[in-house]
Amino acid sequence: MNRNRISVLLFLFLAGVVLEAHAQVNGKSLAEKLGFARDAKLLIVHADDVGVTHSVNAATIKALDTGLVNSASIMVPCPWFPEIADFAKAHPDLDFGLHLTLTSERVYYRWGPVASRDKVPSLVDENGYFHHDWTAATKINPKEVELELRAQIDRAYAMGIRPTHLDSHQYRLYENGKDLMEVILRLAHEYKLPVFVARDWFVGRPYLESTLTPADIVLDHTVTISPEVPPEKWADFYKTALKTLQPGVTEFVIHVAFADEEMKAATRERDTWGAAWRQRDFDFFTSPGFRQLLQEQNIKLVTWRELARAVDQ
Repeated sequence: MNRNRISVLLFLFLAGVVLEAHAQVNGKSLAEKLGFARDAKLLIVHADDVGVTHSVNAATIKALDTGLVNSASIMVPCPWFPEIADFAKAHPDLDFGLHLTLTSERVYYRWGPVASRDKVPSLVDENGYFHHDWTAATKINPKEVELELRAQIDRAYAMGIRPTHLDSHQYRLYENGKDLMEVILRLAHEYKLPVFVARDWFVGRPYLESTLTPADIVLDHTVTISPEVPPEKWADFYKTALKTLQPGVTEFVIHVAFADEEMKAATRERDTWGAAWRQRDFDFFTSPGFRQLLQEQNIKLVTWRELARAVDQ
């Protein structure tokens, strides 16, 4: 090997070292962009399904008031949306996102699209409600999805909400291929709102990562309880999740409500994500024990509003 080639190789090697070092210095993690150490444990405690019933609204408002639940997202098509829209308008400092909704999963308690039904026929059943579920036989038109989601976002703004982020009811927009993921990202970029996406989801769903841009916020982890956890182990599940929380930004997706007559009636056909489930979530995440665990584990609460501001800087 001649001297000139050695010099070139040495130059390329040193340049690579410099570029790698530069990337390490400037490629800040979300935690660092928020002003924390790279190994900090940061948590968003996020209440889903706000607007679905008065009970969910009341419990969410009370939970947010404790400061322990610090984020939530609103279902615009649902019957109790006007109540929570009025509250969100009066409390613009709170972290309210939009829980973009394309299904109506309950048997006796239903809702339908914000857009005119004749413009989104693939999204509704024979009675004009959103489908209970999406199966292989359900042919969803991505153009109609975009039209409906835009209608939901525009109605939220028209009612005085200034959302901090977007996410997807039942994760429908993340779990049904690249086409729908592109829809939510296109709208997010247009309205300049971050979308809830976590690195945990990339395994098995390569289209998620491939559709994101360098400007998109990606959380490090997410935690949500599953139907397999028995009621008597509810608190144990969350305690373990907190004690084993990984560094970075994690979102706990929770569902709060009071187990009152309204909530029992709305969810009476099955227990999953029903009245008792939501009461257990409310009880744990508003408890002194949860506050103490945050302190003991040195976990700091952050919001979507803070994330958006930090990334924009």
